[in-house]
Amino acid sequence: MDRVPPGSSADPSFGRHHVTVGYLAISLEQAAGPAAIRGGSGASAALRSGAPIYSAAMHILVSNDDGYLAPGLQALAEALRRFGTVTVVAPEQNCSGASNSLTLSRPLTVHKAANGYLYLNGTPTDCVHVALTGLLERLPDLVVSGINNGQNMGDDTIYSGTVAAAMEGYLFGLPSIAFSHVDKGHDHLESAARCAADLVARYVERPLAGPFLLNVNIPNLPYERLGAFRCTRLGKRHQAEPVIRATSPRGETIYWVGSAGEARLAGPGTDFHAVASGAVSVTPLQIDLTHVDQLDGVAGWLTA
Repeated sequence: MDRVPPGSSADPSFGRHHVTVGYLAISLEQAAGPAAIRGGSGASAALRSGAPIYSAAMHILVSNDDGYLAPGLQALAEALRRFGTVTVVAPEQNCSGASNSLTLSRPLTVHKAANGYLYLNGTPTDCVHVALTGLLERLPDLVVSGINNGQNMGDDTIYSGTVAAAMEGYLFGLPSIAFSHVDKGHDHLESAARCAADLVARYVERPLAGPFLLNVNIPNLPYERLGAFRCTRLGKRHQAEPVIRATSPRGETIYWVGSAGEARLAGPGTDFHAVASGAVSVTPLQIDLTHVDQLDGVAGWLTA
């Protein structure tokens, strides 16, 4: 799953080769990116030969949790248009920390922005759920979420609206990917969007078997300095910081949720370790919360 770090020899003519993906003509640089091309991968060989790497233009559903006006959403959607049709359905407002919540207490309304994006007065999960169960004329080939303004690693995945949007697609049996930028502030956002397109290009060329849910965290680095894609497991954080107590203008005591804890388990193989070394962390996630190691113990406790 390597992107092959910078420094390998590159084909000096890569920018002149094209491949047809469905109805699209995609340059080699656009489809795979310099780092993947330098590795001499199957994608590179297919592009050089002019062989198609996908039989029809894809339909990609894009959502996020930062809201439909977020720069990361626009960067991701634009980077993925080369693969086919991109439909954006995103929250009207920032929904960071919304996790997998569905809105059941009121109706939801969908509006269309001037740029064609659809936005909904609900959560990231609402957006994907409504899109898949009634809004879209046909199901997408891929569900993508992001690019989040800040990392979603370790325990963050439990609370993340970015991960939840992709997870909703996975629950419907669709391949789904959540993309996050490690540091807040959108530095090198274009680089992150190109990296996201690299991963989608890899999937187009060599699809993973069955539905999958990938959590991807991309360091805020120039594209040429990004390391390889690295398959990782989730690390763990220390306990979150205490809530911040304040007083409202009406004299009421109010509370702000404190910051997430620092990384606690961040050794080799974890998402924290990968991004600290400049690599792009790719963590396959699952939804089954069953604590398998405790099944026998709890069963025995119940029958004792």
